Amino acid sequence: MPRNGVKLFLKIFLDNRTIVLYKEAMKKIRDINSIEHDIISFYREHRRMPTYAEMLDLFGVRSKSVVHYWIEKLLEKGILEKDANGFLKPMRLSFGIPLVGNVAAGFPSPAEEELREVISMDEYLVAKPDSSFLLKVTGDSMIDAGIMEGDLVIVERGRSPKSGDIVLAEVDGQWTMKYFRREGKDVVLEAANSAYPVIRPKEELKIGGVITAAVRKYHL
Repeated sequence: MPRNGVKLFLKIFLDNRTIVLYKEAMKKIRDINSIEHDIISFYREHRRMPTYAEMLDLFGVRSKSVVHYWIEKLLEKGILEKDANGFLKPMRLSFGIPLVGNVAAGFPSPAEEELREVISMDEYLVAKPDSSFLLKVTGDSMIDAGIMEGDLVIVERGRSPKSGDIVLAEVDGQWTMKYFRREGKDVVLEAANSAYPVIRPKEELKIGGVITAAVRKYHL
């Protein structure tokens, strides 16, 4: 091949190579939302924060300074925080999934494919995270309320119960979860299962919180 031809070939090859490298670099351009998604996905899968070394691969970068840059951005946005020992942890777990439409409970119809919004289950289920906690249900006293053994319930502390609310209560030294009912000036606790009697406190009744949601997992 003539020398001019070699030069032309190399120029075309290098130009094309530059374009490929540029396109690859463009694919790796990240924003705070994609970084947040990667962190949350890792935490959801491993139930821990990634190490800085793992973040290099996770973010698709080679420099730890870039990792530190994104960590600072996540801290500023309130996605991450540092505990008393200086270790990173999620400020809140926000495992958002798309809400795509509606489905009839009686006879299924296809859900709309158009994305309407993204729902974060923790935000949807927990109105007051600072005063809420989870409990695992044992027993079958609330099955007619749709709460089964093994379910998780979200309990909100400091909320005044209304008649008909499901509450976590300490009755005469024993904790239970029942319907809160008023009978005149008295309060009784009622199961959602006819096999269980109504509980009438003899000495003491303390309300530990109001049940605001129940969660059941059908498949692992």
